[in-house]
Amino acid sequence: MQGKDRGFVRFVDVQKTYDGETLVVKNLNLEVARGEFLTLLGPSGSGKTTCLLMLAGFEAATHGEIFLDGLPITRVPPHKRDIGMVFQNYALFPHMTVEENLAFPLVVRRMPREEIRRRVARALAMVRLEGFGSRRPAQLSGGQQQRVALARALVFEPKLVLMDEPLGALDKQLRENMQYEIKHLHEELGITVVYVTHDQGEALTMSDRVAVFNDGVIQQLASPATLYEEPENAFVAQFIGENNRLLGTVRAIENGTCRVAIPDGEVLALAVNVAGVGAPTTLSLRPERVMLEPPEGSLPNIFTARVEELIYHGDHIRVRLSVCGDEEFIVKVPNVGGQSALSPGQRIRIGWRMEDCRALDA
Repeated sequence: MQGKDRGFVRFVDVQKTYDGETLVVKNLNLEVARGEFLTLLGPSGSGKTTCLLMLAGFEAATHGEIFLDGLPITRVPPHKRDIGMVFQNYALFPHMTVEENLAFPLVVRRMPREEIRRRVARALAMVRLEGFGSRRPAQLSGGQQQRVALARALVFEPKLVLMDEPLGALDKQLRENMQYEIKHLHEELGITVVYVTHDQGEALTMSDRVAVFNDGVIQQLASPATLYEEPENAFVAQFIGENNRLLGTVRAIENGTCRVAIPDGEVLALAVNVAGVGAPTTLSLRPERVMLEPPEGSLPNIFTARVEELIYHGDHIRVRLSVCGDEEFIVKVPNVGGQSALSPGQRIRIGWRMEDCRALDA
């Protein structure tokens, strides 16, 4: 984010309650850089959509202030915030053509007719829908309607674009294609985007940074790679990507590492978020970081496991094991030969590096 205006969007001590008792958003302090793609990610009810609605002006903050480009906007009505919005249900006007839908934000802003024509043509080209201007939304596919909604949010060149689960209604392949299209548009135009989703794969694919929400609080704010590789707590480790969880007790801590007692022995792990010796902890380990049949003594953590189930996933085989007191321990084996040499009931050795195992809060 070097060289960017980090405080282009700022939430300062923002709180939100709907009933005067329960805080849906708790003391939110967040900065979004100019030109950044920031995703608010979390389960339903975590507070992410409420943050977006407060930024858009559709919900009022109970406490605190929101700034856009240095100016407080908490008491500015939505239509005066210069913000583009893209919704999951597209929110296109069904009685208008595509061109009329795109022109609408410009007509409201009383732009000259020639400027409106120029901007609409450019917006259609931007989303590769030249030639579709005279159609109505009902004559378009879901993906085309979403492109029109995106073009309408960009046509008046807003300071900021907000997207609320915009791809939720699309099928898997179209959804993935649109992820790349939105990402490329963001890169080409240099716009600032705040994006809300509960889909962690979408967040990892598209974002510069991701804010992981739970219970009205940001649990971790980081780049996609940092969130996946270095989760700070058990919630983030479990919510971002697939993760093996082993419960144990801390036996010793030294130089940023710890020994953790588990049902099958001891694990050597990074001491990331542990309370101290004798405290319970959750060990976090990604399935793709587990090695099958490592040479004896080659890794600090080696255990004997029982194969419970093999599930074919095309590019990899998902192996469910019984090990370390866990019957749902998962290993992902790349599908190189087309067939797995493993079979249910087989006993195998597995192992992993200390650096790939993180001791987190219990």
